[in-house]
Amino acid sequence: MIDTVKKNVQTSLKFVYSENNTLSVIFHDNNLLMGIVGEFNKNLKELEKITGSNLYSRGNSILIKSSAEKNEIVKNAIQFLVNQFLNNGSIENKDILSSIDQFMINEKVKNTNVTDIIKTPKKSIIPRSEKQKKYVRALREKEIIISAGPAGTGKTFLAVAIGLTMLLEKKIERIILSRPAVEAGERLGFLPGDMKEKVDPYLRPLYDSLYDLFHFEKIQRMIEIGDIEIAPLAFMRGRTLKNSFAILDEAQNATDTQIKMFLTRIGENSKIIINGDPSQIDLPNKQASGLDRAKKLLSHLNEISVVDFDHSDVVRHPLVSKIVKAYSNNNDKN
Repeated sequence: MIDTVKKNVQTSLKFVYSENNTLSVIFHDNNLLMGIVGEFNKNLKELEKITGSNLYSRGNSILIKSSAEKNEIVKNAIQFLVNQFLNNGSIENKDILSSIDQFMINEKVKNTNVTDIIKTPKKSIIPRSEKQKKYVRALREKEIIISAGPAGTGKTFLAVAIGLTMLLEKKIERIILSRPAVEAGERLGFLPGDMKEKVDPYLRPLYDSLYDLFHFEKIQRMIEIGDIEIAPLAFMRGRTLKNSFAILDEAQNATDTQIKMFLTRIGENSKIIINGDPSQIDLPNKQASGLDRAKKLLSHLNEISVVDFDHSDVVRHPLVSKIVKAYSNNNDKN
């Protein structure tokens, strides 16, 4: 099947190089061309925006006008998208992002220390900013890591990736995923189901990261046997965590007392990671968040690393970075 698809990709396209760094991608099937270009050229515009290239739809061709290096990246991305379309019959926005990541990875590797790359069963993760590199190194080297910053900076995803690799390499015995269930006031008893079912909605970002890095069935199996444990913050009191990789997500919604409690759970051969976004505090009755206080009190300790992300570290849709920056600038003025 794979060989057939490859053959179809090769026979569906023709590449013509011209002067002035122009590359024409000629389609032999207009329906395939329309599928790649998208309605009102939306796929082409997205590809153009992400790569910083100039792309034009002309007759049965797509014209790429950029540097020779970018032309090759876009060429490979189009081949990837053709493959996706032939397999699935459609192109989604995530396919466009994947098409670029797939073929820019070699350039990223050139500027990245090999030890910074996180190799998981599904993909290799490469830090995209200097602060992400610092964060990944801290996750590997330090016992406690506190990170703060806006959504989309990779705080949760990178922590889960490191935790999963350590679990698979048997460097730890379990991953513990926790967060404060602020919306339910930490009183989960009235919700139906067992503890996992009660807290699942609050841990969805952590699950999404796990499923993106490893096969769904295997993650489910790890949860069933306890290699991955789901534990609301309120249930962590009194425990000692040994041979564990414990992540407290959404820590901006934990009080000073709760964060102190979580930090002091650390035991032999364990790591504790505390992540939060100070701009999204939902604590009731205007309680103070414990995240900022923990950063101030503990940053001088050699065993603890504090990493502050900002809008320049956002790795989601480019618009997310602009939104974060706009809100941040407005808050600074008020």
